[in-house]
Amino acid sequence: MVRSSVIVVSDDQLLIQKAHQFGMVNSVTVKVMTPAEYEASTHKGEVPSLVAGNGQSESTSMAKVLPFPGTVGFTGGDARRSVSTIDQLESVAIESAITAFKGNLTEAAKALGIGRATLYRKVKAYNLDPATARKKKAA
Repeated sequence: MVRSSVIVVSDDQLLIQKAHQFGMVNSVTVKVMTPAEYEASTHKGEVPSLVAGNGQSESTSMAKVLPFPGTVGFTGGDARRSVSTIDQLESVAIESAITAFKGNLTEAAKALGIGRATLYRKVKAYNLDPATARKKKAA
């Protein structure tokens, strides 16, 4: 049986309190560390270093470390600038599905879990051109 755990590295008491509440509601073990404690424990090998994405460590297999929203590619300034909007994410997902199915909108809609008519409306709303995916197929 896999037991989920969350490591919170923060000095923010409100965030720590929310993490503990999340842990109690979802039966997840929550360990809280200050940035200095985390740094010391990674050097001792007690805690694996955190990397965005799926990773394997010696202590846990299939560890999934997720970045906090807005931190990937964050170079300073306002964190909201690096976060994509729902429309941007949806547009990219639709375009990827259309490309994967070589312009076949019916199959792309099935893969996305939406109706064909909905996909046609979204293609029009985002000004996507399925013909480019079909042309790539012929080339």
